[in-house]
Amino acid sequence: MSRRGGGRRQDSHRDQQSSSPSPSFQRGGGGGRGGRDGSGRAGRGYNPAPTFNQAGPSRPSAFPPISRSPASAFHPRIMSVAPSQTPPQALASSSRASPSQAAASSSAAVEELRLEMEQKLTTGDQVTKAETPPATSKAVRFTPRPGFGTAGKKCVIKANHFLVEIADRDLCRYDVTITPEVASKKVKRYIISQLVSMYRESHLGNRMPAYDGRKGLYTAGPLPFESKEFVIKLVDENNGAGSSASTTKESHFQVAIKFASKADIHHLRRFLSGRQMDAPQEMIQVLNIVLRASISENYSTVGRTLFSPNFGPRDGLGDGIEYWRGYYQSLRPTQMGLSFNIDVSATSFFEPIMVTEFVAKYFSLKDMSRPLSEQEHIKIKEGLKGLRVELSHRENAECHRITSVSDQPLNQIFFNLDDNNTNMSVVQYFRERYNIELSYTSLPALQLQARSDSNPIYLPMELCRIVEGQRYSRNLNLRQVIALLKATCQRPHERENSIKRIIRQNNYSGDELVRNEFGIQVKEELTFINARVLPPPMLKYHETGGEASVVPRLGQWNMINKKVVNGGRVEFWTCVNFSLRVNQNVPVEFCRQLIEMCVSKGMEFNPNPILPIQSANPSQIGKALADVHKQCTAKLSNGKKRLQLLIIILPDVSGSYGEIKRVCETELGIVSQCCLPRKAARLSKQYFENVALKINVKAGGRNTVLNDAIQRRIPLVTDVPTIIFGADITHPPSRVVASMDWPEVTKYRGIVSGQAYREEIIQDLYKSYHDPDRGLIHSGMIRELCIAFRRATGHKPSRIIFYRDSVSEGKFSEVLLHEMNAIRKACSSLEEEYLPPVTYIVVRKRHHTRLFPVDRGETDRSGNILPGTVIDTKICLQKEFDFYLNSHAAIQGTSRPTHYHVLYDENHFTADGLQVLTNNLCYMNARCTRSVSIVPPVYYAHLAALRARYYIDGETSHGGSSGGRSTTGRSREVQPLPMIKDNVKDVMFYC
Repeated sequence: MSRRGGGRRQDSHRDQQSSSPSPSFQRGGGGGRGGRDGSGRAGRGYNPAPTFNQAGPSRPSAFPPISRSPASAFHPRIMSVAPSQTPPQALASSSRASPSQAAASSSAAVEELRLEMEQKLTTGDQVTKAETPPATSKAVRFTPRPGFGTAGKKCVIKANHFLVEIADRDLCRYDVTITPEVASKKVKRYIISQLVSMYRESHLGNRMPAYDGRKGLYTAGPLPFESKEFVIKLVDENNGAGSSASTTKESHFQVAIKFASKADIHHLRRFLSGRQMDAPQEMIQVLNIVLRASISENYSTVGRTLFSPNFGPRDGLGDGIEYWRGYYQSLRPTQMGLSFNIDVSATSFFEPIMVTEFVAKYFSLKDMSRPLSEQEHIKIKEGLKGLRVELSHRENAECHRITSVSDQPLNQIFFNLDDNNTNMSVVQYFRERYNIELSYTSLPALQLQARSDSNPIYLPMELCRIVEGQRYSRNLNLRQVIALLKATCQRPHERENSIKRIIRQNNYSGDELVRNEFGIQVKEELTFINARVLPPPMLKYHETGGEASVVPRLGQWNMINKKVVNGGRVEFWTCVNFSLRVNQNVPVEFCRQLIEMCVSKGMEFNPNPILPIQSANPSQIGKALADVHKQCTAKLSNGKKRLQLLIIILPDVSGSYGEIKRVCETELGIVSQCCLPRKAARLSKQYFENVALKINVKAGGRNTVLNDAIQRRIPLVTDVPTIIFGADITHPPSRVVASMDWPEVTKYRGIVSGQAYREEIIQDLYKSYHDPDRGLIHSGMIRELCIAFRRATGHKPSRIIFYRDSVSEGKFSEVLLHEMNAIRKACSSLEEEYLPPVTYIVVRKRHHTRLFPVDRGETDRSGNILPGTVIDTKICLQKEFDFYLNSHAAIQGTSRPTHYHVLYDENHFTADGLQVLTNNLCYMNARCTRSVSIVPPVYYAHLAALRARYYIDGETSHGGSSGGRSTTGRSREVQPLPMIKDNVKDVMFYC
């Protein structure tokens, strides 16, 4: 527990007026800048009670009728809240159409929406006199920056971005074709390097090209030809096994080079100066290739990251996996010009060990002499497939790729010798030919890649070594993740020094290709940036506690002398213990002290369980849970009453959490709270307090709220009913959560949906199908959550704020077009011309920007920049609305700010308005008394998506080496998900 936060309440900062509002294309439902003064009055362009133009047969409203005031249940019990103007209820349509008429009208409206969305979000082919045509025929127009933020205390920080200057040179791309085809990038690079060495002066116009290792060759200026072919001869000398004679192998490759395109540096300069809308991606790609062309010859490349065993200490992570250190580098256009982002990195690789040793470690085989079970055989086959191995019994160390393993063990594999058709076993062959007595003959043989499938190559595992430098791309298990984090964790000043060392060692500006040939100069100083530290919000607790409010200090506070603002009520509960190690008296005492903590924090908790606390066999979890549910149902004969909470002490061996959650939440409809046995046995007050916070929200309560929300002082949130969405994709499931209380925006309801593997667009935001009898049927996550919001608050959403995670930068346009279209259709399907204004924000945590303090006196306890630090200048985008926010205090290592990018904004947020809102929301995480690094709606969506993976994969949803190289989800389009029971969905069960 942290010490009590303190400090004087900061003055609130009002939004600054936007000078360049983003385009609006809503067809109804209002928009514009409603309630900017926070008083609840409608601002310009916002009509709180829109009149809908009825064209043709109208559809009835799909919003549920309200017969009571559900919003009252969501307000603190004792607090008095000043009344403010309440937006009117949703209007119901006055007439009802037939199914066929409604379907035709809906279909036409949906198609009109789709076309309008595409037209408004794209630049099309229109070109003004002052602009040159865009590089793409249909570039998406993201929201322009409304201005720069001014709120907060000013400070100066450093970023791991380095300024890059380029000369005015024509950059040309040439397509390269190598015949016969070569798979290895290393061999391709060697072929091209030989070509340049042989023909640079005679045929290449003395140009030194940069090669990307695939099919692209880039030059600073044109070559003397449009197309030309070269023949390259490679000589490979090997010593024969067991012989003093050497063999020479010559390989001839035909290399065709053909002009493809010319990158326009004028386009880049216009974009950097703000006179060109679309980014010259091809030009930036060329420069990135040039900057890593020389150094990539000595590193293993993984995307834009380069690794080497010589870069720093390497160590094992267990199970035959080790980590290598490396660094990430990428060139980006920013406000200050071209910025070169460099950051240290580490990732996992296969250890270069014998295959038998790897199998023993990776699959936990203790007895290698016994035959494998069918399950072990399948795991080994999947785990080894695709690995490259080298032969240890030959001096020339040939490399092959594993395609499979044999169905029979090694001692049962026979083959015919080529000379006399003699049938010989593999074991006998190696004994007679190489004088090797094989030790592990019960293991299957490795099937290696051969030129002919009819004559596969079989080799014993014990004679094959894993080739160094092969990345392990599967998820690490928890033990490996902890080991990797512990080994690579660096304090801010250590990470900063490592980055400086990289930039000096690589000496980009001294490289012949970079500086002399392409005219690129990389500065070696980190970028200094003017930043601001936003003040923490005041948090409201219940007035019956010792402290009714608190202003967090350094991103944290505590629950001493505080009570939750809305205490949940638990009347019917019980506990099941699956641990065999904890003392038999522990579960009873654990529950007693836990309930005492819940009551002391403001909950209403019946101290007597509905069933006696019991222990159960951990090997029969499903049966034990079903029995508890059956007994509780029988005891609560009234159908309106049910078990509200099941406290579970987990088994001693991990692996059951996923099954417990799946059974409870999708089969039985039980809200559960799982506790680790070692935590339960300690009877720690701190642990009880943390669990109590989770139980409260699972019981329908709220832990804290923003004081500004109670006072209706959050611009563009508390003026009109506003719903905040958080969306995330954790393949294969997608998850969307949405706030269910207004104006407090602290409770979130979630929905899980199936998702195709590697599909970044959320498929089920809106769905529809035609029914022969009922016409067009609408469904989808947006629609369901808007209806739930209406039931919970009594209002339909008048504004939507949509935080979206898990979108790669290259997919922004596609995802925005599809998902905004789905949001529009979902809203329109609820009510005729119901289209509330939307703000769509992409949330990115997976980036490599790191921020470092300049003044050591302006840091948190870990030496990182202060919580609330925000920047929207210099390293941010030139014209688009984005910012970096470090909303949390790092516990260890270097904190990573979150990058927020506003792709679309009909609500016309100012920079200060959205930055302050986002920072304040980060103090609303229900699971702890710390500000979090990512806005809670997205954090909750991520938790819920992980929960859905538990339903599918059980405990292996975190990955891990013990289960082999799983390919779950890759072979299926969309995995069906079990339905979560309604009573579970009504609360924040994923916390």
